[in-house]
Amino acid sequence: MFTRKFVMILTLLMVWSSYSYAERVKDLANVGGVRANQLIGYGLVVGLTGSGDKTPFAEQSLLSMLNKFGIHMPPGTKTKTKNIAAVAVLAELPAFAKSGQKIDITVSSLGNAKSLRGGTLILTPLKGVDGNVYALAQGSLVVGGLDASGADGSRITINIPSVGRIPDGAMVERTVTTGFDLGNTISLNLKNSDFTTATHLVNAINKKLGGGTASAIDGNTVEVMAPRITNQRVAFLSMLENIEVVPGEESARIIVNSRTGTVVIGQNVRVSPAAITHGGLTVKITESYDTSQPNPLAGGKTAVTPNSVIDIQAGDKAHMFKFPKGASLDDIVQAVNKVGAAPGDLVAILEALKQSGALKADLMII
Repeated sequence: MFTRKFVMILTLLMVWSSYSYAERVKDLANVGGVRANQLIGYGLVVGLTGSGDKTPFAEQSLLSMLNKFGIHMPPGTKTKTKNIAAVAVLAELPAFAKSGQKIDITVSSLGNAKSLRGGTLILTPLKGVDGNVYALAQGSLVVGGLDASGADGSRITINIPSVGRIPDGAMVERTVTTGFDLGNTISLNLKNSDFTTATHLVNAINKKLGGGTASAIDGNTVEVMAPRITNQRVAFLSMLENIEVVPGEESARIIVNSRTGTVVIGQNVRVSPAAITHGGLTVKITESYDTSQPNPLAGGKTAVTPNSVIDIQAGDKAHMFKFPKGASLDDIVQAVNKVGAAPGDLVAILEALKQSGALKADLMII
């Protein structure tokens, strides 16, 4: 119980402390047009030790590559190689990346290759959504997973051996225009749309740089007057992104992770007057199998029939939760901790409060 109390109260303190300090503009907003771009390519990994693909498209890709090097195989030739794997190559092209710079890539098997460990990716063009080639990838893979099997069919797999990475595995060949140096304004897009935060951002910028410098377009975008000369614009943004702003308080929200039982409750959550009785019901389902054996002269067949027994028992203890008007996060946590309820019980209580209309917050279950 001590651990559960500690975790819940620690969460409470973390939520409260998040509203005690101002944040920098660079932590609250992104500069419009300055973003990364996704790249994708299709290639072959070679040099595997028998753990490669056994798929037609991997073999077709190998024959196509050989043709490009002047090695023409007779039609219908089967290579039967197990040392290659057809892969998808993924990368993220950072904003302002220039030709000649290197970026990391992720390589994932497309077929039934057991492992990419020890493989080498051969030259693979990486394209953007416009179909243009922006980078070229090649290199030896670093695979964190492990796959091993024995002759008797036993097998062990650690992590994901069919996915690997190549640090600095791709070289940028084409730059992407961001529009950063165009026009006389810069747009700041909030990472979390909020009218209060947008207003505070405008006020902070105008207080620092003069009235009329910034204006809010909507609850997400703030437009800022900026120098047109690129060098001056960079220095201006350096100053701009370090201005401190007090963000608006988040809306009342509760997030429940149904897989781990983790519950995060926001500071502004309130509950109307309500009383809840929470008693545990234990549902026990027992599965057994009966064998039906007919008479020797009956001519029937032996049959196995399932037999399910369902037993429902009421819990020994039923807890009554009473919340006064305007009960806060602290009141909810203390009430649940006082009776030693588990996180799963808290979820049931929150769902009941939400359905009754007493919970004044958004309940999100992920």
